Amino acid sequence: MNSQNKETNEKSKRIWKALMRTFFLVFAALIVGVNLYTINASKIAGNPVPMPFGVGSAVVLSGSMEPSISVGDLLIVSKQESYEVGDVIVFQDGKVAVTHRIVSISENEVITRGDANNTDDDPITLDDIKGEVVCVIPLVGRLVSMIKTPAGTLVIMALAVFLLERSFRAEKEKDKKQLDDIKAEIEKMKREQSQKS
Repeated sequence: MNSQNKETNEKSKRIWKALMRTFFLVFAALIVGVNLYTINASKIAGNPVPMPFGVGSAVVLSGSMEPSISVGDLLIVSKQESYEVGDVIVFQDGKVAVTHRIVSISENEVITRGDANNTDDDPITLDDIKGEVVCVIPLVGRLVSMIKTPAGTLVIMALAVFLLERSFRAEKEKDKKQLDDIKAEIEKMKREQSQKS
């Protein structure tokens, strides 16, 4: 009964490790895929905040929205049907994404201002708005910015390869040890059998 429990535990551990490897591979592939998409959108198409499925993210690079939004925060941005005065939005100004609050709207013209700024921004149109800030995650933007660089992508890929190789090597060594134990047990049984004969 004890060996059966041990086998069940070993099987559970192997399944768990396989699931973790799969999860990590999918996670690493998603990061690489998102990075490639983002790089293509920003460098080739000139779109600083890609919005697949109407949702995107942006990293705060200036203190113009202090104290509510700080440098290094990660913003989750969602495209809205309409916008109102007081909404914090991300809009495209040339090839740069800007996060400011709407202070007035008249027909298609929108005036914004950073909370820490004394003057309004130049007017923008509703088409310039990428979306409304729906979530602010403090300080995570620094990590996201690092991961989005080519070097960050390479680090994630190298880490994935290292962890997978380490996991496979540990499993292979464990299997080899089990095989060696079985061989040793067979040899022991042979010696005992030859001594009886």
